[in-house]
Amino acid sequence: MTGSPPQIGPLAMLLAAAGLTLAGCQRQEPAPAPKPVEAASPPTAPPSPPLPPPALGRADLLSAIEAAAADYAAGRPAQGQGLAGRRFTIRQAFGCLGPAPEQAPDGVANWSWGKSRRTIELSLKPADWKESALAGAGDWEAVEGFWLSRPWLKEEACPAGQWTPPPEGETPQASAQTVGMAAVFEHGGSRLGRRSGRAYAFTLRSDGDQPATAPVAGYRLVLEGRLGAFDDGRAIHCRAEGPDQRPVCVAAVVLDRVAFEDAGGAVLSEWRGG
Repeated sequence: MTGSPPQIGPLAMLLAAAGLTLAGCQRQEPAPAPKPVEAASPPTAPPSPPLPPPALGRADLLSAIEAAAADYAAGRPAQGQGLAGRRFTIRQAFGCLGPAPEQAPDGVANWSWGKSRRTIELSLKPADWKESALAGAGDWEAVEGFWLSRPWLKEEACPAGQWTPPPEGETPQASAQTVGMAAVFEHGGSRLGRRSGRAYAFTLRSDGDQPATAPVAGYRLVLEGRLGAFDDGRAIHCRAEGPDQRPVCVAAVVLDRVAFEDAGGAVLSEWRGG
């Protein structure tokens, strides 16, 4: 006997519909996609310390001294005097026209013939400026002076201009020195590099019995160190006895090295202050 299929009542249908609805509500939403990982920024490097200013050369120092002389002559406060502590390397050509006269002035490098002209003697005796007004009123233990000859020439080589010959029988006279460098030494300070009246000297010898050969383009004096300050804090002092005289100016310096070179730059001899 075939039975009839069970009849699903209204209650059963209602419960089934509720179950489907509940199942749909429990369905989980898909997880959000992960955010891309940003690459870490490299650490910021600390700022580099400022580089020290370049060392002053001959042209730089002469320009500063020329400006100081103009300020002095005009009676105005010196400009550009914030130079104390600046490094410098100054080259001074000397002996360009031959050996020095017998009485070479202190503070000027020169050369002379040795015995039988078989040697060449290079020499520089610093001038004693301890009592000079150019050194200011400071109570220095010593002040040793070096002149920068031909301050109108800012190149380091020997002069090579076209000269007007003097009248017959006359000898042209060198101009007075007007630009210098004063190595200042405080009481109780280091004596390294102090000459105390001794000259820087070096002997060039010839080969065998041959006479020494005079230089074609002179020699070079090298002065290295840093600019110092006089008692008033200025690096450059100027003086003149009248308005129609060119001011004489000197820069306070602390020398680290003095050397003689040939015209090609080869070191012949050197002295270091420590």
